[in-house]
Amino acid sequence: MRRDAPPRRSLLVRLLALSALVSLCSIAATAWLTARTTTGAIRQEQRQVLADQARIYHELLGYAATHPDWTGAESTVRRLAADTGQRILLTTPRFEPVVDSAAAAPGSPPSAATAPGSPPPAATPSAPPPGAADRTVLPRTPTTTVDPLSVDLAMLPDAPADRIDARAVGPFRLTTAERAAMEEAARNRAGCLRSELGVEATVTDDAAGRPVVSVPGGRPLGVRCAPPLVLDAPTRTESAALADLTALVNACLERQQIRPVTLSLGLQWAPARDREQEQVISACLANSRRQQLVRYVAPPVLLFVGAPAGAADQAPVLSAPHRGRVAEVAALVLAVTVAITTIVGLRLSRPLNALTRAARRMADGDLSARVSATGRDEIAGLAAAFNAMAQRREQLEELRRAMVGDIAHELRTPLSNIRGWLEAVEDGVVTADGALTSSLLEEALQLQHLIDDLRDLADADAGELALHREPVDVEDLLAQVATAHGARAQASGVALVVDTASTTRAGCEVFADPVRLRQLVGNLVANAVRHTPAGGTVTLRNRTESDALLIEVADTGGGIAEADLPLVFERFWRADKSRNRQSGGSGLGLAIVRKLAELHGGGVHAASSPGAGSVFTVRLPAPAAAGCGGGAGR
Repeated sequence: MRRDAPPRRSLLVRLLALSALVSLCSIAATAWLTARTTTGAIRQEQRQVLADQARIYHELLGYAATHPDWTGAESTVRRLAADTGQRILLTTPRFEPVVDSAAAAPGSPPSAATAPGSPPPAATPSAPPPGAADRTVLPRTPTTTVDPLSVDLAMLPDAPADRIDARAVGPFRLTTAERAAMEEAARNRAGCLRSELGVEATVTDDAAGRPVVSVPGGRPLGVRCAPPLVLDAPTRTESAALADLTALVNACLERQQIRPVTLSLGLQWAPARDREQEQVISACLANSRRQQLVRYVAPPVLLFVGAPAGAADQAPVLSAPHRGRVAEVAALVLAVTVAITTIVGLRLSRPLNALTRAARRMADGDLSARVSATGRDEIAGLAAAFNAMAQRREQLEELRRAMVGDIAHELRTPLSNIRGWLEAVEDGVVTADGALTSSLLEEALQLQHLIDDLRDLADADAGELALHREPVDVEDLLAQVATAHGARAQASGVALVVDTASTTRAGCEVFADPVRLRQLVGNLVANAVRHTPAGGTVTLRNRTESDALLIEVADTGGGIAEADLPLVFERFWRADKSRNRQSGGSGLGLAIVRKLAELHGGGVHAASSPGAGSVFTVRLPAPAAAGCGGGAGR
């Protein structure tokens, strides 16, 4: 692949893929949540509809059990329709309308939707008659059959085993006088139980309308408040009905060649029979009850329950049109997401591509490569950092070139002198006397000094310059350095003094390598003496500042230009570009000073003004516990 070819997987493509994936997941999650919510709502509505249908069936079944026909059922049907919001239609088994909750008024003819002789079709779009309720959709098949003598167990699972509604009492219904007498007896017994035994007894009616006394738990309470005979014995009406029912049952049993039985008011028989005969007696009892009650209950009708008003106009949930709309919305969301991602991706990829091109130009050797850094975001910060790096690298490359030239110059001068003198000796031009040997030795020592400085810098850069730390008395160290460089300073006419008035008290120690620390201060003193004219002064002093020890070397030389101050610690840098031996050394002394200070965990700083001399300050860490706290300062 070519070096400048774009990457296979660009940022824009990945952003587009990520946005598409997020959009699809969001759409899928929304659709899933909508479907679940809608399904839950539909199920809840279905349960409500089933509960409403069971309520309608139960109340209509009760009406049929207590009335011989459906003549007065219209008010009950309309009330149920209003409570449930559904349309209720009762028809004969031949689909002849009996009662319709949507009829305009009592006695009005049925609507065309429930025409006699045909199953009730769905509501037509024609307007309803004046005053009629809103049309609703009716099922093509009846919901159930309302027959109190054959209860639909699917609608009422707790119905009696013979499927005869308990409210269908027929000839067993009490007269007004009988009911009044039984209610009075029941109240008397309940009052006795409350006053004599402290039992919270209540009077209720059973399914057949007969008053009974109920006590908590139904436990027996002895004979103190025994029920009156009227509450347990059948009334005259009940006795007559029970005799008729017994006759019908025994007639059925006679046809089955089974001996007759005697029925009690609770429809239990005696005497007991074997299991097979018990089943026959039970069947005869159920058939006899239907035969006895058929004249007292309303005839069977078909029950049609329609959907709530307005439901016919609602489209099915997630139908084809709905799915189409969901797909359209999903496509629109995806398109908008991709468009926005494309715009954002281009804004991100353009500066990144520019950075990539600039980096490749730098790799090819073009150190002037820069990128435009606009804005205040992370990419703009990256571009600014790249430009700073490129500028620093360009500066370092210039310093490297200059350093190579400076090293060549520093080596060439003494080597040329040595070679020249040796060739002269070989040619017999000069004599190899003591003066020549001393000159050659001086040049060799200069080369050795340069090589040692380069080795120290190389070791420091590689982290291999070992320090042997120990407590060092700063005042003694300054005195040693002043003594070592005193002869050179005196030869140059420069006064080298240690300012004891402003130094720290005796005993101030710093944890450092004494040899390297003397080398550091010695390089600063040698540099100061070299650049101070005759009659000038070089001053050494130390002071404390917070938790640091400051060693200062000040001179009264010509000073350093402000533009050159940041470069004084660079390798081979000299203010004199001609690199004259009379005006300076190799340019490595101050670079070594900076490295040694950094290795000791400190730093070095230069302050100067042209014509006012220079001050070089070395900062070394020195805790107060070392005896350096609270120095006098300058």
